[in-house]
Amino acid sequence: MKLNNFGYLLKEGFRGIFLHGFMSFAAVCVTVACLVIVGSFSALAYNLDEMVQDLNQTSEILVYIDSDLSDAEARSIGTKINLLDNVLKATFVSREEALQDFIADHDGDSAFSGVQASDLRHRYIVTLEDNTKMEQTDAALKQLPGVAKTNAAYELAKGFTTIQDVLHIVSAAVIAVLLVVSLLIISNTVKLAMYDRKDEIAIMKMVGATNGFIRLPFVVEGFSLGMIGAILAFGTEWAGYDALVQKIGRVDSLQLFKFVPFQELLIPMVIVFAAAGMFVGIVGSWTSIRKFMNV
Repeated sequence: MKLNNFGYLLKEGFRGIFLHGFMSFAAVCVTVACLVIVGSFSALAYNLDEMVQDLNQTSEILVYIDSDLSDAEARSIGTKINLLDNVLKATFVSREEALQDFIADHDGDSAFSGVQASDLRHRYIVTLEDNTKMEQTDAALKQLPGVAKTNAAYELAKGFTTIQDVLHIVSAAVIAVLLVVSLLIISNTVKLAMYDRKDEIAIMKMVGATNGFIRLPFVVEGFSLGMIGAILAFGTEWAGYDALVQKIGRVDSLQLFKFVPFQELLIPMVIVFAAAGMFVGIVGSWTSIRKFMNV
C-alpha cells in the first residue's frame, strides 16, 4: 500500500469519528463507563487478593511438645520444624510464657487459679507460607519426634482459599461482560458509519478497491474510539482510586482495609486499559465490517 493511500485511509478513519459525532460521543462514554468498572474490579480484586494473602499467613498451627522433654530438647525441635516445606516461621513458646498467656485469657476465673507452668506444654506457633497445604504440613509436623499433638484450623484455611477463588471468578465474569458490552457499542457505531457510506463503499468495490482498502478507515475509527475511551477511563480510574484511598484512610473504622497506592498498580493498569481499548475497538469494528461486507 502506498504511503499516500495509507494517509488517506487514516484521515478517512478519523473523519468518521467527527462525521457521526453523537454516536462517537455515546460510544466513548459507554466505553469509559465500562472500562472504569473493569478497572475498578481489577483494582478491587488485586487489593482483596493482597488482603487475603496477608490473612492467609496469619493462620497458624499450634505444635505441642512432649512434656517429658527438657527446655533445651524442646527448643531443638524448632530447627526441624523450620526445615519442613511450607513453614514460614516457627515461634517457640515456653511453659512459662504459655502460663502467662493462659492467666491473661482467664483473668478473674477462680476455676483456673491453681494452674502451674508444669501443667502446660512447650509449644510452637507455626506460620505457613500457603494455607492450601495446611493439611499436608500438619501431617508432616505430627511425624516429628517429640511432637505430642497439633492444633490446626483447617476450616479457616479453606475459607481463605474459597474467598480467593470466588473473587477471581466474579471479577473475571464481570470484566468479560463489560468488555462485551463495550465491544457491541463500538461495533454498532462502526456499523452505522458503514451504513451511511454504503453507496460510497459500493462504488469503491465497483472500481476495484480491495476489501482491505475499504475496511481500514472503519478499523481506524473503531480503534480510535476504543483508545480514546481507554485513556479517559484510565485518568478517571486514577483520580477516583486516589480519592477513595484518601477517604478510607481518614475513617478509623475502615483501617482494616488497606489499599496499595495506585503507583504500584500503574504498569498493570496501563496494560489492562490499553489492551481493553484496543480489543473492543479493533474487534468491535472488525466484527461489524465482516457482517456488513459479508466477507
